[in-house]
Amino acid sequence: MCFSPGGGTIPTMNENKAVLQLKKNEDRRLRAGHLWIFSNEVDIKATPLVEFTPGSLVTVCAHNGKPLGTAYVNPHSLICARLISTRPGQALDHAYFVQHLQRALLLRERLYPTPYYRLVFAVADGLPGVVIDRYAELCVIQITTAGMEQARENLLEALLEVVKPQAVLWRNDSSAREQEGLETYVTPAFGDVPDVVEVEEGGLRYRVPVLEGQKTGWFFDQCDNRLRLREYVRGARVLDVFAYLGAWGIGAVAAGARSVTCVDASATACAGITANAELNGLGDKVTVVTGDAFEVMKSLGGNDGKGGDRFEVGNVDPPAFIKRRKDVKAGQQAYRRINEQAMRLLGKDGILITSSCSHHLHEDAYLRLLAQAASNTGCQYQILEQRYQGPDHPVHPAIPETRYLKTFILRVFRP
Repeated sequence: MCFSPGGGTIPTMNENKAVLQLKKNEDRRLRAGHLWIFSNEVDIKATPLVEFTPGSLVTVCAHNGKPLGTAYVNPHSLICARLISTRPGQALDHAYFVQHLQRALLLRERLYPTPYYRLVFAVADGLPGVVIDRYAELCVIQITTAGMEQARENLLEALLEVVKPQAVLWRNDSSAREQEGLETYVTPAFGDVPDVVEVEEGGLRYRVPVLEGQKTGWFFDQCDNRLRLREYVRGARVLDVFAYLGAWGIGAVAAGARSVTCVDASATACAGITANAELNGLGDKVTVVTGDAFEVMKSLGGNDGKGGDRFEVGNVDPPAFIKRRKDVKAGQQAYRRINEQAMRLLGKDGILITSSCSHHLHEDAYLRLLAQAASNTGCQYQILEQRYQGPDHPVHPAIPETRYLKTFILRVFRP
């Protein structure tokens, strides 16, 4: 039942579902297409959040009692509910997942000649709380919400029917699960899951540790940007910072760069860079440095920030320095500092590819940080390209958080 603001109750389309009622005017974002409900938008007098079981399905109602759709709820999360359908009474059943997976697969098969991509990008593909990466015959699933955790077997069965992988891995070790009150685990879901798989990108092969690598193993969101980098590197000395498994740097060497220096704090990742360079017959042009990015870049530039090594092309692709709103100030300082150091390491006329995957850092704020970095280093710059995540990470038009990756290609020079 939905409660009427005038008293009494209003029947819903599915009497078996619990009801979550919103405060007055708090349905505007949902009507505009957004799919998240925050705890301060709920009328807790009419429908107390504490009475809901994490992961349970509810019919969402506006203040006037009009049903808005079906969501799964978690009273312990700031995003206390996520809409899965505008149809009240929708179940997270086999048919639901088949429909959404078929739609997601259709897009990827239209765009990608080989089966290496993000198959499902959570809410942007209509499956909030679910990420699926495809490595040919292996699919890696990451679930971050209680609602999808409860429906994971239906999701798995639908994936096996639609994609028909030979193996599936649950990579449920994201810190986001802790906010949902979920345990973390990494375990095979189906078939024989290898420790390492190969990815094909731009004519090269990379070995990816899917069981122990970062996140779901590979950063597919930067694939198009990595390929675009190749147009800027012929004959250049390249610096690749936060290199992970070396995709930026090794791709640069394959495209004609004279050499590349890859920097990463993880010894495991650095060993992966070396292995991937050898795998592609490019080991003689790839230097790997293990260490904190800020410290390594400082040492490359000399103690006074002058002299030292000079590169014609630099790439800076750090992890999210701003994961929560309270991190904004410190995170902005980190982005400014890392770009300052990169600019100091470029020659008199160089190229800098710089990225942020923090959705809390808006484009205009990022551009201001880059302007500060240039001013502090006595550089001038031109913006050659502004780029985003690849189309296997589609943007939901009503959810700006899905447009999270910002990459700028700059020409940096000294007057």
